[in-house]
Amino acid sequence: MTTSSPPPVLTDYLTGNIIPDVGAESHRQTVLRFLVEEKGYTRDSLWVDAPIHTRIAGSPYHAKIDLIVKAGEPLVPFMAFKCCAGSLGSREREIVAAARIFDTTMIPLSVVSDGRDATVIDTATGKPLSYGLAALPSPSEAAHQLAERIPEPYPEDRLEREKLIFRTYDKDNVNIIRPDDKTLKNRPGK
Repeated sequence: MTTSSPPPVLTDYLTGNIIPDVGAESHRQTVLRFLVEEKGYTRDSLWVDAPIHTRIAGSPYHAKIDLIVKAGEPLVPFMAFKCCAGSLGSREREIVAAARIFDTTMIPLSVVSDGRDATVIDTATGKPLSYGLAALPSPSEAAHQLAERIPEPYPEDRLEREKLIFRTYDKDNVNIIRPDDKTLKNRPGK
């Protein structure tokens, strides 16, 4: 008889709680620390495991975005993050689709990061804007960009396609805790 060992754990940067080190959690923790300590975001502007509740092909679908950074006054979603290990390019399309379907209007920027590097993408066009963690906008830069933007919904005739794209990528994610997992702890930022 073999016994399985519990998953490794780490201390959550935002809450100080011990959490499972599952999937790319250590990469997300690095991004959280960078956003607070280097870029100057407040902890309440960081929304971890932001839920996506939508209908795809007539059926309910529940997932989450690794991290949403809020900015402006009042705080609104500005950047959606996919934290991953390995190739950043392989997850760009997933986070762009998520940022397009998250709410009634698109989250302006989509970011994929492994904690060491990042690709910042314009959600509306799907085109990369900049590379590297240093390229992430500061809270004041984000507020300025938000003030210059008119919130836009994703075109209705293309929305179902984006939902299907997101679900396809999301279903391929392994070693993650799904939103319906009862062990998921309440995290700040909601």
